Amino acid sequence: MDRRAEFSRWKAQCLSKADLSRKGSVDEDVAELVQLLNGREQFFTTSSCAGRIILLEASISGFDVQKQNCCWLLVTHKPCIKEDVIVALKKANGDTVLKFEPLVLHVQCRQLQDAQILHSVAIESGFRNSGITVGKRGKTMLAVRSTHGLEVPLCHKGKLMVTEEYIDFLLKIANQKMEENKKRIERFYNCLQHALEREAITNSHPKGKVNEKNNSYSRRKKRNREKARGKCITEENDKELEKDDPDISVLIFPEDY
Repeated sequence: MDRRAEFSRWKAQCLSKADLSRKGSVDEDVAELVQLLNGREQFFTTSSCAGRIILLEASISGFDVQKQNCCWLLVTHKPCIKEDVIVALKKANGDTVLKFEPLVLHVQCRQLQDAQILHSVAIESGFRNSGITVGKRGKTMLAVRSTHGLEVPLCHKGKLMVTEEYIDFLLKIANQKMEENKKRIERFYNCLQHALEREAITNSHPKGKVNEKNNSYSRRKKRNREKARGKCITEENDKELEKDDPDISVLIFPEDY
C-alpha cells in the first residue's frame, strides 16, 4: 500500500475511535492545538493531556509512584487551592502523593521530516524532553514532553506527614508551573502555525537549480533568525522554571528500544 494511503487509513481509524481517557474528551487548554494538528494531512494526535494537578493514593516503590490500582483523590486542569487538597486527603488511608504533570502530547507523523519540524517547534516552545520514535512498520511518532513536573509525598499509611502551611506552599509552586505550562502550549500553537505556513510557502515554489544558489543565502539567514528567535524564547520565558532542564537533543530510536 502507498505510504500516504496507509497513513490516511491509520489516521481515519484513530480519529474515529471513542475517547477512552478518564475525562472522555480533549482538555480545553490543548483543544485548539489538537484541532490544528488533526486538520493537517501529515499529522494526527493519538493521546493528549494539557497538564494537571493530581492527588494520588498509591503504593510508592523507591522513587516511583505505582499508578496501577491507584486511587485518584483529586484531579484538576486548573489552579488548585489548599482547601480542596485538605478535603481530598481526608479520604486517604495509604500513601498519598501530590503531583503536577505538564503537557503530554503524542502525534503520529506521516514522514520523519514532518516529525522533525514538529520536534523543532516543541523544543522552541519549551518542551525540551520531546522525542521521536520510529517503529518497525514505519510509524513515526513524536512525544511532546517537558521536565517541569512536581511530585511530593504528603501522607504515609493515612497519616499526614507535612503541615497545611507546606501544602499551601506546594500548591503555589504547582499553580505557577500550571500557568507556565499554559503559556508554553500557547507558544507551541503559535510557533506551529508559523512553521506550517513557512513549509507551505516552501513547497509551493518549484525546486530548480536556477533558484537553488540564490536561495541558499536566504535559507541560511532564515535559519539563523529562527535560532536567535528560539534562543530568545527559551532564555526569556523559561529562565525561572527550566533551570533543571537537561541538554537539548533530538531523540530518535526504534519503537522496541
